[in-house]
Amino acid sequence: MSTEAKRIAIPKVKKESFLDKIKPHAELIAALMSGVFILTGWLLQKNEASGTSVAFFLLAFLIGGFAKAKEGIEETIENKELNVEMLMIFAAIGSAIIGYWTEGAILIFIFAVSGALETYTMNKSQKEISSLMDLQPEEATLLVDSDEKRVHVSELNIGDQILVKPGERIPSDGQIVKGQTTIDEAAITGESIPITKEQDGEVFAGTVNITGTVTIEITKPNSDTLFQKIIKLVQSAQSEKSPSQLFIERFEGTYVKVVLIVVLLMMFVPHLLLDWTWKETFYRAMILLVVASPCALVASIMPATLSAISNGAKHGILFKGGVHLENLSNLKAIAFDKTGTLTKGKPEVTDVIVRPDVDENEVLHKVASIENYSHHPLAQAIVQYVKKRDRTNPLLQPDSLEDVSGWGVKAALHGEDWKIGKADFVGAENARSFANDAGSKLAAEGKTIVFVQDPNGIAAILALKDTVRDITVDAIKLLRDQGLYTIMLTGDSEKTAKAIAEEAYVNQYIAECLPDMKVSELKKLKEQFNNVAMVGDGINDAPALATANVGIAMGEGTDVALETADVVLMKNDLSRISEAIQISKRMNRIIKQNVIFSISVIMLLIASNFLQFLDLPYGVIGHEGSTILVILNSLRLLK
Repeated sequence: MSTEAKRIAIPKVKKESFLDKIKPHAELIAALMSGVFILTGWLLQKNEASGTSVAFFLLAFLIGGFAKAKEGIEETIENKELNVEMLMIFAAIGSAIIGYWTEGAILIFIFAVSGALETYTMNKSQKEISSLMDLQPEEATLLVDSDEKRVHVSELNIGDQILVKPGERIPSDGQIVKGQTTIDEAAITGESIPITKEQDGEVFAGTVNITGTVTIEITKPNSDTLFQKIIKLVQSAQSEKSPSQLFIERFEGTYVKVVLIVVLLMMFVPHLLLDWTWKETFYRAMILLVVASPCALVASIMPATLSAISNGAKHGILFKGGVHLENLSNLKAIAFDKTGTLTKGKPEVTDVIVRPDVDENEVLHKVASIENYSHHPLAQAIVQYVKKRDRTNPLLQPDSLEDVSGWGVKAALHGEDWKIGKADFVGAENARSFANDAGSKLAAEGKTIVFVQDPNGIAAILALKDTVRDITVDAIKLLRDQGLYTIMLTGDSEKTAKAIAEEAYVNQYIAECLPDMKVSELKKLKEQFNNVAMVGDGINDAPALATANVGIAMGEGTDVALETADVVLMKNDLSRISEAIQISKRMNRIIKQNVIFSISVIMLLIASNFLQFLDLPYGVIGHEGSTILVILNSLRLLK
């Protein structure tokens, strides 16, 4: 973003107080404080200061369990259904009632830490909307009777005319009524090469005006711009729950109901039918409440997830949550954005064809000397190409230069007239004659052709293209070897998309995709393959990243792509996607082992308790021992 655009778009930020800063971390702080009180209580208990230790255990209960108890009560009232949060609170209280304060406090502590991590992850996932909003200008230059007036974008109405200068972001969707310019639409369409816009040309909010000053007539209210649609698409996609999440919620409700019903039955049925004493009946019911708590089940998933996340981080893969890591192993297809993901995101000179009577190095040196005074991305790409070829020969200074917006540049250099630009700018007939079959071939390859004219006619043509990353082909082959179907989604033209798709070795490509079209295509792919990932790096990719089962962002991408995505490749290494899938499969395998083992132990403890073989201390040992074992099994993922 240019300095001018930044000046316009920066919102007023309220200074955060100390309480505001720590508020998002309140649950984690409470959990850690609970752990400290548990340790203190345990040490006092070891020193036979039981009365004082109970006080510290009580503090651990109150501080560590407050957030989860509040959440459980509120959800119970709202949904009219008990949940795992309430079961954990009941189990901890049950432990305390029969004198086992340490075990009850540990249950609270483990659940509090889990809840704090979930809250932290959720807070981080909500930042993409604010990141996106920061990129839209807050003000616009409104033209009123030829006078310029700064107004908030919300005050713009259909039919208003605004002035947009070079370097500024366009504040609202509209149509150019005066002037011509070059627009960088990468934020909206993903197109890597800026597009020339003339009178009657359509422009979008959030795109950057590069070269000329234009007058734009507003065609849509601010609330209905393409930029705002992107925001709404992100919000909509993020609100949709994954199948795994829905399954967990259903399992939670059933689990709590079954456990509480069985505990209630244990409080009365054995006394009435088996002649147990009331004391024995209550004792067995409390043991059941302790051993049936889902502590081991929770430990089966979270340590394994954290270990896998740590492993990924060592290899430049950032996972934003366990659900996304889990979903990676179920993928059937992966969709890729083109610009900045499969390709480098910047145009590069790929071909140079010169007239037989001119020296290639000499003509390129003169072209670079002229283009060095143009700010157009294609011009800068040509300059960088020539400088890389010859670092010793300094560029010349043109006698005069005129930048003809939308067409090219014309200049005088050492008394010679030069033109560099489109075919029509240098003469369509001569351009076609010079390019001949080579020009058609280059165009079919999706390349942009720049013509160079000297006093004797067409001297050279230069072809530029957004080139495929060196690692792309190998990375795509790895994924295809794993049985994944690969698709490229891009805002580029059909010819460019086809050429890049063939180079990148993807199975399929879909060209000319705006953000809402990408979302539609993602939904179609999800219907076809069930589980689909999206890989991208731009603002235009944000809705698709949020819609996919797993969104994967390139580390050098825009803030909104990074915030929206579920997985981030920190080093822009596409081969890490295959590695991330392998980590996911290994994690899911270990989680299954843990879940089966922990459920088996819980069932064994419940049966032993019912048959009166199990006393509370042994029940706690079995319960906590199974938790330790599944955690140790999970730590294998660190390797």
